[in-house]
Amino acid sequence: MSSAAIKTVFGSLENYSKGSVEIINGQARHYAFSNVFEVAEKSRPYEKVVVGLNLGYVIETLRAEGQSSWYSAAHDEFAIVMDGEVRVDFLKLDHPLKQGEGTQLAGEVPSGTPMGYVLLKRGHQCLLPSGTAYRFEANRPGVILQQTIKGPLSVEKWADICLK
Repeated sequence: MSSAAIKTVFGSLENYSKGSVEIINGQARHYAFSNVFEVAEKSRPYEKVVVGLNLGYVIETLRAEGQSSWYSAAHDEFAIVMDGEVRVDFLKLDHPLKQGEGTQLAGEVPSGTPMGYVLLKRGHQCLLPSGTAYRFEANRPGVILQQTIKGPLSVEKWADICLK
């Protein structure tokens, strides 16, 4: 039995390969495909571009750059930083969303109690819990993948992503 190491290559905005399939070992579990860096490179800061869709659930790529608006959702969301360093500030909302799907804008300065923040670096992930508002902040461009439900801020650019 071979003990050859499998090398994981993690991309960044400065260094990525355009989405492709790289056959590493001939087994499906060793295949890698991604163009999230290219999508983020061509996106406006915090534009929520859908890169994966399963029924109503989506994976969105966000270009983290500067400070975002405040967001909230009536359900839990999840974020992972793929490149860069992103601060996520949280507020416990006085009046949380009770319904609606996907990420919603929470207002200029939402009414709530500060809960603190997390600092996410490349590969770190966090829960964006229902009942809270959150905003992202990045001092240099980075990439966030966010799991949520398709909503009013979700942007579909399939022709731009898949056909070029």
